[in-house]
Amino acid sequence: MSTTFLVVTLIAVLCNGFSGIAALLHFGPILPGMTRAGVPESWLTFPIGMLKTAGAVGLLAGVLGVPQVGRAAAIGLVLFFVCALYTHTRARDYTAQFGLAVAFLLLNVAALVLGLQAT
Repeated sequence: MSTTFLVVTLIAVLCNGFSGIAALLHFGPILPGMTRAGVPESWLTFPIGMLKTAGAVGLLAGVLGVPQVGRAAAIGLVLFFVCALYTHTRARDYTAQFGLAVAFLLLNVAALVLGLQAT
């Protein structure tokens, strides 16, 4: 397990975990972006918050010795953020949340690639 893999994946765990918990708690600053993208607020709990939080837990499991779970979580998070970008693009919402989705996508792609190389 390389230091780069460990650092990038732990950053991804923290970022996705924070984002997932913020969605579960319906954190105020994310609500306008959801509205602009046409996503109902009720989706913040399930599927959005649950999927992000589960992905963070899965990435952490990968670091702690279950690499198959970590890779599956990284794949799921990559797919999640591809869908998020698609949703924001369809709504022509290129605000800060779009930029965050790009950053999260790149972070999760990096965790996935490094996780695949670690084995």
